[in-house]
Amino acid sequence: MMLVETYVGPSALHRSGLFATVFIACGTPIWRFQPGFDQVFSPEQFAALPPRAQQHTRWFCFVSKENGQIILSGDHACFINHSLSPNTGAPARATSAVCTVALRDIAPGEEITCNYFDYDADAAWKLGRVPASAPLGAQP
Repeated sequence: MMLVETYVGPSALHRSGLFATVFIACGTPIWRFQPGFDQVFSPEQFAALPPRAQQHTRWFCFVSKENGQIILSGDHACFINHSLSPNTGAPARATSAVCTVALRDIAPGEEITCNYFDYDADAAWKLGRVPASAPLGAQP
């Protein structure tokens, strides 16, 4: 669940992106998994979804590098785009990817980014580095 005010708008990185509405100070929590709002699927639960639900979920989820669970945010967090120099990520000494923070100050109107490779086992698929038909978590 997004913990800061944001909006979806046109992105120079990838068609649509998520942008800060207000100033966000370095260290501010940005997103946290909220049970009951955000969804978690085991690989078996994901495989049991109808094909169209799998397609939607895969595009907007992340696959935990820790345990292979599929995490689907219930809000606009799915519009956070990838960057190799992101402004959000896991806090220092984080033990899991259940919360992200601002890694530096983020100005109003600035796009919120993260490094998919830090937490998403499916990053290569999302960035087109493996075939569209590749299974969850496939590596190049």
